[in-house]
Amino acid sequence: MAYRNLDLTGRTAVVIGGSSGIGAAIAMGLAQAGANVIATGRRADQVAAITAAIESLGRRSLAVTVDVTNRTSVDQLFSSVAGEFGDIDILVNSAGSIVREPTLESSESEWQRILDTNLMGVLRACQIFGRHMLQKRYGRIVNITSLNAFVALREVAAYAASKAAVQSLTRSLAVEWAGSGVCVNAIAPGVFPTALNSELLQGTDRGQELLMRTPMKRFGNAEEVVGAAILLASEAAAFMTGSVVAVDGGFLASGVNQ
Repeated sequence: MAYRNLDLTGRTAVVIGGSSGIGAAIAMGLAQAGANVIATGRRADQVAAITAAIESLGRRSLAVTVDVTNRTSVDQLFSSVAGEFGDIDILVNSAGSIVREPTLESSESEWQRILDTNLMGVLRACQIFGRHMLQKRYGRIVNITSLNAFVALREVAAYAASKAAVQSLTRSLAVEWAGSGVCVNAIAPGVFPTALNSELLQGTDRGQELLMRTPMKRFGNAEEVVGAAILLASEAAAFMTGSVVAVDGGFLASGVNQ
């Protein structure tokens, strides 16, 4: 008999940062697992495209954009989804921003911009959607963090600090909400070329070093994060909260590879 606790049929999921990259792969994976999925981001054209792709699987969706740096925008997203679907069961926070530059040259305004997206954007969404989940005493929140939360990658200090903070926030919310039926976990993807980081990886010395440090000797594909996301969004993870699941080809386990 198939193990049915991974089935998301009847659930409603919101994937913020779900219109491209890892977020889009997760959105499609949740839909394939049975959920109705609202995949959203800032760009209306990308949101329209992912919405159509989700609906082509026979799932319900909604084309609505969001700017996670604007609380009113996140509030409006929640209102739109709740008005159309009622209960919201799953929230994935995948929106992110990264800039590579020496820390001495990095301005406070640039740090503030990255923290406002990567950390405060997650906080806003967790507060707004989490309140609804706490009221109905059920929810699954999955935050996307980074290897950078564990190890330093040169000249992306603001991004690293933001992702380390997301991990800490994940654990804090997990503890606060553990008795209310809301599980809060995170995924730390390894090296996955996306529109956000491809210019830092493809054909560069940095990319070659990251490959050398990854025991599987390759970059990941966005679809390879989907299994972990479905698990954390499902009943199969009912006793998991405050966890950070690394999907990294062995990067964090690695010492000497050759």
